[in-house]
Amino acid sequence: MDKRKVLLLCTGNSCRSQIAEAIINFKAGEKWQAYSAGTEPAGYVHPKAIAALEEIGIFHKGISKKIDDLPTRAFDLVITVCDDAAENCPAWLREGNKVHIRFLDPAKASGTEEEILSVFRNVRKEIEDRILGYLEKILI
Repeated sequence: MDKRKVLLLCTGNSCRSQIAEAIINFKAGEKWQAYSAGTEPAGYVHPKAIAALEEIGIFHKGISKKIDDLPTRAFDLVITVCDDAAENCPAWLREGNKVHIRFLDPAKASGTEEEILSVFRNVRKEIEDRILGYLEKILI
């Protein structure tokens, strides 16, 4: 069976979509190839997103990128992970199988370093549960 391709789309492509890409490729990589991109890329991957992934054994070397920088436009599924990306999804991505699964933006968290990292962990866990669960359901 060929791997299905999924695009995780966010605005900045620095946190949520990067975390989702890394988790899918690590935990569901035998069935899915995940890509991430942003409608307005931040140009970096948030260090706390990288730290939250490393805590669960995922060493992600992501690059914040625009959709046009991806090696393919042929996706079996597009998942928007923030409201702005869902509203500003490029026209060519609106066709076909698209779903919106919204997550809190951990980059907007405030507080101590530990409190902020806790928000990243919570978002990571929610992405793991909701997106991996969704991908498993649609493969049945």
